[in-house]
Amino acid sequence: MGNARNLAFWAVLFLLILALFNLFGDGQSNMNSSQATYSEFIDAVDKGEVKSAQLDGENVRYQLADGTNFTTIKPLEDPIAEKLISKGVSVRVVKQAQSGFMSLLGVWLPFLVLIGIWIFFMNRMQGGGKGGAMGFGKSKAKLLTEKHGRVTFDDVAGIDEAKEELEEIVEFLRNPQKFSRLGGKIPKGGLLVGPPGTGKTLLARAIAGEAGVPFFTISGSDFVEMFVGVGASRVRDMFEQAKKNAPCIVFIDEIDAVGRARGVGIGGGNDEREQTLNQLLVEMDGFEANEGIIIIAATNRKDVLDPALLRPGRFDRTIHVPNPDIKGREKILTVHARKVPVGPDVDLRTIARGTPGFSGADLMNLVNEAALMAARIGRRFVAMEDFEQAKDKVMLGVERRSMVLTPEQKEMTAYHEAGHAIVGLSLPKCDPVYKATIIPRGQALGMVVSLPEMDKLNYHKDEAKQKIAMTMAGKAAEILKWGADHVSNGPAGDIQQASAIARAMVMRWGMSDKVGNIDYAEAHEGYQGNTAGFSVSTKTKELIEEEVRELIEEGYQHARRILDERQADWERLAQGLLEYETLTGDEIKKVMAGEPLGGDDDNTPSGNLPSVTSLPKTKSKKESGGEGDTSPEPST
Repeated sequence: MGNARNLAFWAVLFLLILALFNLFGDGQSNMNSSQATYSEFIDAVDKGEVKSAQLDGENVRYQLADGTNFTTIKPLEDPIAEKLISKGVSVRVVKQAQSGFMSLLGVWLPFLVLIGIWIFFMNRMQGGGKGGAMGFGKSKAKLLTEKHGRVTFDDVAGIDEAKEELEEIVEFLRNPQKFSRLGGKIPKGGLLVGPPGTGKTLLARAIAGEAGVPFFTISGSDFVEMFVGVGASRVRDMFEQAKKNAPCIVFIDEIDAVGRARGVGIGGGNDEREQTLNQLLVEMDGFEANEGIIIIAATNRKDVLDPALLRPGRFDRTIHVPNPDIKGREKILTVHARKVPVGPDVDLRTIARGTPGFSGADLMNLVNEAALMAARIGRRFVAMEDFEQAKDKVMLGVERRSMVLTPEQKEMTAYHEAGHAIVGLSLPKCDPVYKATIIPRGQALGMVVSLPEMDKLNYHKDEAKQKIAMTMAGKAAEILKWGADHVSNGPAGDIQQASAIARAMVMRWGMSDKVGNIDYAEAHEGYQGNTAGFSVSTKTKELIEEEVRELIEEGYQHARRILDERQADWERLAQGLLEYETLTGDEIKKVMAGEPLGGDDDNTPSGNLPSVTSLPKTKSKKESGGEGDTSPEPST
């Protein structure tokens, strides 16, 4: 419909231009001719001064011998053509094909079209269309109708508590009497809070699929424009549409784009965004009640939202959507595995156990990568081997087998990673070593992969110290093997991770007796929150850095002592990595014990062996620390 309207508009515009061009051409030709009386024309003919003439009905245009042009009008019944021919004048007659009506239409058509186009644009400027010249004040909220690809709560897994909260809102809409008979009122709004990829938008789509009421969706950034007042106008228009379709649900994705705290930032904030927020606050809970309109919003930055937006009456419920635990990951994998043919050897619980810290989006990507790998080699179904390869690719990066390493570089990488593995196996609080490889992946030349036996919620002091020791084992191995003067830049990522753990222990977790139980992280990192204006003295900074240095040095010395004591195991493991390139946890133990690995598959570099954990050279996906703490847990 819209395309046809556009084609009609351009066709009419083309005809208008053509008509105006013809009109302009005729006018231009008339402007080049002088007007003469009919008697002057007859005299010129009698004297033989007329060279040529053009007869167009009553209109006569003639040219004299000197080249001048004249126009005149002759009587209807005057047979002037015979006289012109007898005088030797070149006569040209224009055919009169148009009727009187067509002639009149040809004269007035350009003006009629021009008036129509003017009316069309005036209608658009007064709000006749959202996309018009003055239609930028209209809401961009879309009414979601999912005839195909409908999402329901059956498609949402792993976040049961969040789903239950929203199921109750849907039940309110379906059967309000069930709650109103006890005096309960329908919630006015729900705020979905959680890390990226945990399923906030998916939950909103499930509400749209289950509720059976109109569902409007809009992004927070759609409100803000370069013109002051446009955002507030769009908010008003959005609620006007919602009132016409009540009861309904309005979903605002990434609400932090418009709901940031007012008066914060350089210059006191953004006037346009604050006007939009003020209008949103008034519409959600102002003097005029918006009965039957439920606002669902999603954000991963609740800390930057305005307090007035979070109070009950606007967002009555704050629904946390966290990363799933092992049971949740298994349920999410089950949902996504329905869409692909899965082989009989696939154990989704094993995959869920090996993907700590994965969000729902990460798990969906994992299943998709596994399906692509199976299709690449021509399988009819997705096998467990494909899931393991996809897991390695998603967590660790793509194997860079094309990278050419010298024998010296491979040897240094093997001893470096063997050092991580030996120390990790020696310390009881470290996650079990599950895989070691010297095949380059991503930015790392090699890595040791550790698998937590269960999702971690707390992080203890002795565990953190042992993690630092395992992290620093790579540098200790290089120095023990080649000396301090030949240490490489390979431990750079290890040092960053050890520093992150040590600083968290001292500045956030209260694990330093000298620094004490004070949170210095926000002041040190320049955050502006409840500690605005809080500063750290030079003496305290020196004390913090000294404590951090001592924790890292203690971990380094601990790792060095372990490698000295288990040098034979370390040497055997390094040589095993040089031979096989990739070893699983069980294979590592066999290599250190001097046992043969056996099997043809063990004699080739294996990218298909199971692996799960965080990267050694980058920040971990897992959460660590105390309750509510999301500090990174670097690991090797």
